[in-house]
Amino acid sequence: MVDEERWKARFRAARISLPRWARDAPHRSIYRSNVTGTWEIYTWDRASGERRQVTDRPNGTWMGAVDPTGAWVWWFADTDGDEFGVWKRVPFGAAEGTESVPAVPGLEPSYPSGLSLGASGLAVVGRTTDAGNTVHLCRPGAEPEVLYHHAEDAHVAGLSRDEGLIAIGHSEHGDSRHMALRVVRPDGSTVADLWDGPGKGVYGSGFAPVEGDARLLVGHERRGRDELLIWDPVAGTEQEIVLDLPGEIGADWYPDGSALLISHSHEARDELYRYDLGTGELTRIETPRGVIGGADVRPDGTVEFSWSSAAEPPVIRSTSGEVVLVPPGPPAPPSVPVEDVWVDGPGGRIHALISKPEDGDRPYPTVFDIHGGPTAQDDDSFVASTAAWVDHGFAVVRVNYRGSTGYGSEWRDAIEGRVGLTELEDIKAVRDWAVSSGLADPDRLVLTGGSWGGFLTLLGIGTQPDDWSVAVAAVPVADYVAAYEDEMEGLQAFDRSLFGGSPDEVPERYRESSPLTYAERVKAPVLILAGENDPRCPIRQIDNYLGRLAELGVPHEMYRYDAGHGSLVVEERITQMAAEIGFARKHLGMS
Repeated sequence: MVDEERWKARFRAARISLPRWARDAPHRSIYRSNVTGTWEIYTWDRASGERRQVTDRPNGTWMGAVDPTGAWVWWFADTDGDEFGVWKRVPFGAAEGTESVPAVPGLEPSYPSGLSLGASGLAVVGRTTDAGNTVHLCRPGAEPEVLYHHAEDAHVAGLSRDEGLIAIGHSEHGDSRHMALRVVRPDGSTVADLWDGPGKGVYGSGFAPVEGDARLLVGHERRGRDELLIWDPVAGTEQEIVLDLPGEIGADWYPDGSALLISHSHEARDELYRYDLGTGELTRIETPRGVIGGADVRPDGTVEFSWSSAAEPPVIRSTSGEVVLVPPGPPAPPSVPVEDVWVDGPGGRIHALISKPEDGDRPYPTVFDIHGGPTAQDDDSFVASTAAWVDHGFAVVRVNYRGSTGYGSEWRDAIEGRVGLTELEDIKAVRDWAVSSGLADPDRLVLTGGSWGGFLTLLGIGTQPDDWSVAVAAVPVADYVAAYEDEMEGLQAFDRSLFGGSPDEVPERYRESSPLTYAERVKAPVLILAGENDPRCPIRQIDNYLGRLAELGVPHEMYRYDAGHGSLVVEERITQMAAEIGFARKHLGMS
């Protein structure tokens, strides 16, 4: 018997994101929470303990920042999840006012492409429109100035503490998957450029938080995986940080600029370290086995971090031993731990994560839940949707196919030029292992995923029609050419990098990778969930695919909702999850 309230309670349990604080007023923090049933932005004054909700919109708010002084909270105002809008700001303290106003009145709506705020009131705002990508210098009381403009993808990558240097990530060379860096002054003059050449990106992670310090923390992939260097564009020096750790590395600065907080990701789990820049000493910071959803260093040197595992819901902890913030209400019920398997595939060993019901007999009805991105990965973190499938008697298999992050640059980039088809080779290899090992019932296999995972779901049931029993695709790419025509410019640039050109330039590649091409071969019943305002996987191309399924007489259902690329409303997520599980159980004869 399925405990319906248990799985819904995981979605309804209030959650809080890792608090971020004002650099010069660290008692003033902001965070996201869904305590009202919708994700919104909140302030938290650590000195007084006061918390205040500063955004309140029907479809929620996701993007926010606090300025270095702690005076203002910036948040991005789009329309019903379409990601197209303007930055607004509201005073941090209620005594200073509660009304949000346009942060930069002179800027027209756009897609956001980075934001850096200075203590003087200076804002560096990245914008994307059909006209290309711009970076604007926005001084208080003055009209915004165009600091940078290019047709290719670009974003704000950092602002130095003295506000004399601005880092811009760009793809002027035509490859938004492997970006370059340029540091400019406020007058637009170039200080220096950094690019490692074709197929090797560099990514700014913030200037040193010290007055007059020009050092920029940079992620690179010179040795085939994510690593670090410190670049001083003024002095023209580079310091590579070479660590004896097997996975991929990310980092942030300690407040005095003397050390780095290292995030080490390896085989779907994370660790934290302190790296002393003067001595080169690497010291492990004790955290439980699982996934770090974010981490930051307080002025006193303690580290706050968001942690979860597949079995245990998220919590905000501190290395002081304290739990930093606890949302009101009952906690989310736990789930089952995840198991690791490695399967030999056509491109090398494939890492997959398995979640199984505590009761029930093998072989299980099995869900292959395919992650989005594709530059992302599944890991040992708490996922309410995975737990819901398990509660309903399904085993869940999640595959870190070629294209995923976390396994090196070659693994991540192996999909280029043969998009979707490469990933599905790996998914099929794990699918065949799951059946042959006795884990999965070959007659009850659900292929599902959202965004890129939804794309792979629809492509999979067309190219591998005999391997899957049911398909559930959320916000998918379904007709790739139409999707390219309608999607935001930043994603068009991403697709050009992925395919080697636009649909006009390499039409055959888009045709081979489009689910619409294989609609005639589909046998599995299909459920598609889509947002009316989605700028990433627009609705028209989904309607094209559904129209073709209707012509062919393929059983299908459509669930539309009034938001964008996913929903920030808890009850809407529960409704969608119930629709997905109900559709699968109905067509597998389980209900």
